[in-house]
Amino acid sequence: MTDDVENEPRAGLPTVVIAGRPNVGKSTLMNRILGRREAIVEERPGVTRDRKEVEAEWQGTEFNLIDTGGWMTGGSAIDQKVSRQAEVAIMAADAILFVVDATVGLTEDDDQVVRRVRQAGAPTFCVANKVDDLIHEDGVWELAGLGLGPAFPVSSLHGRGVGDLLDAVVAELPAPLELDDDVEEEEERIFSVALVGRPNVGKSTLFNRLIGEDRSITHDMPGTTRDTIDTVIDTPTGPIRFLDTAGMRRRSRIDEDTEYYSVLRALKAVDKADVALLVIDGTEGITQQDQRLAERVDAAGCPILLILNKWDLLNTEQKDSFDAQVERRLGFLPDIPVHRVSALTGQRVERLLPSMSLAIDAYQQRVPTRKVNEVIRRAQQATPAPQGARVLYATQGAAHPPTFTLFTNRDLPDHYLRYLERQLRDGLDLGPTSVKLRVRRRNE
Repeated sequence: MTDDVENEPRAGLPTVVIAGRPNVGKSTLMNRILGRREAIVEERPGVTRDRKEVEAEWQGTEFNLIDTGGWMTGGSAIDQKVSRQAEVAIMAADAILFVVDATVGLTEDDDQVVRRVRQAGAPTFCVANKVDDLIHEDGVWELAGLGLGPAFPVSSLHGRGVGDLLDAVVAELPAPLELDDDVEEEEERIFSVALVGRPNVGKSTLFNRLIGEDRSITHDMPGTTRDTIDTVIDTPTGPIRFLDTAGMRRRSRIDEDTEYYSVLRALKAVDKADVALLVIDGTEGITQQDQRLAERVDAAGCPILLILNKWDLLNTEQKDSFDAQVERRLGFLPDIPVHRVSALTGQRVERLLPSMSLAIDAYQQRVPTRKVNEVIRRAQQATPAPQGARVLYATQGAAHPPTFTLFTNRDLPDHYLRYLERQLRDGLDLGPTSVKLRVRRRNE
């Protein structure tokens, strides 16, 4: 499924970082460069919090483009984390777009960002944004005092001047690194793992624990992750791409445009993931929202690992009740692994990677036709189908997830198909991955 991911960052390409204080139009500039609405945009500061990285192209030159959260001096704990994320991106950049709101002019926060930008040593382009017409160009000249060269007057909203800016940027970018064929083939084999769940269940904390880096902004305020953030890490079984998604709530409770688009991106990430980690707050138990979300993730067809987070905060009675909760509310899921962890302390988190590797192996598994028919034959001998229906022959038609075609003499009832699905999963050791069955009658 990861083959369907479009415009994701690619190894070997130069990196362009968009930086600046909050609400100067950085995300709008990213969307203008990409030619689509990739970053979430809203007319208030603080919407972009994590680093958003995608592949971009201008006049045949490809590069990775990173949108950062607004840099703020002082501020709350979450503001400081956002600023730290921006600093990490800036220090690794091949080119920097320093964005200033031309309608406001220079501020003290702009001066602070400029000092950080200079430390990076990368070519830096001062972008005077929100210059929607000639009248607003007069204020651009004061930006020359920053020592970054002539400012580029642009309107990210309308596209004015963005082409000239990109012409200058790509002229300064280094050539892409030449990757050998083995590296490119390895990139194609990277699998995606999406962390999904309601807001404030600890997805970003678990994400950071898994990748070993404070990549996503974590805070005890629901809705901190606005966009889907991903990174690739090397594991003993090969590289894995982790995607931290925004918390998903019922549509009736989504009262902000920002959150609405966050949920759309989260659902898109689930559809393209090879494995989903369904994170549940153990202190709250399995709620109806968790149940609905599990149904949505199950419909995507990828294997699911159930993560009961904050396990260290539960008392003995609460822990003892969870098996019954899983059976009662999530019994419709296949026999999925259940992991009781604490993302904050790291308790049992090390067990997730081996479990994910097993799920990925099952997800891409191809089974010889002889073995498939052996399982079907034993299943029919143990429990024959009603009314003389019978599977005459079976074969695996596809993987990702494993898909089997059953050739029958009559239609099979749904309950018997579910029985055969369980037998195939158990007999072929497919674990938690979804199994799809296609039925073809002999006269078709």
